[in-house]
Amino acid sequence: MPKNTQNNLDPRAPLVLDTRELPRRPGALRTIERVVSAPSDLGLEMIGVPAGAELGLDLRLESVSEGVLVSGTVHVPVTGECGRCLRPISDSVEVPIQELFAYQHSTTDETSDEDEIGRVQGDLIDLEPAARDAVVLALPTNPVCRADCPGLCPECGGLLDELPADHNHEQVDARWAALSELNREGK
Repeated sequence: MPKNTQNNLDPRAPLVLDTRELPRRPGALRTIERVVSAPSDLGLEMIGVPAGAELGLDLRLESVSEGVLVSGTVHVPVTGECGRCLRPISDSVEVPIQELFAYQHSTTDETSDEDEIGRVQGDLIDLEPAARDAVVLALPTNPVCRADCPGLCPECGGLLDELPADHNHEQVDARWAALSELNREGK
């Protein structure tokens, strides 16, 4: 039997949703549109949501027989650096989200593990884990500033798209210089 985790959520937390105004009969619906502050560490190593940035939530809370189905979108700004040229990246993403939060003592308790599905705690839902999963999974693991970014020169580290077309670091071994000269004359 799952632990009683009721009343350990802060109703003032930005990603905690209150379901008191949502009737507990299947088909009842409530929409929520709000802007909240992003939690810290929402992202990957090279790209993520800045802590405290505005997260736009456009959600539907629907009563179902087992709990509350939350669906909608999360709109977030993202910043990071290009995985090829290390230039700063600034963009925004809109991520779909859908998660079922089960009522306490519903048949979901018997058919799923405690950490497998979200739970309604009293009248509160903690949306942060679901939002975090949705946003992080939508972020690219190797972000690029543009699809055709050539990256950096492996020798000098210069930006390849800013270097001249004939840029090279060819170093001829003095012992082979005569052969290189013959090769050029043969062309």
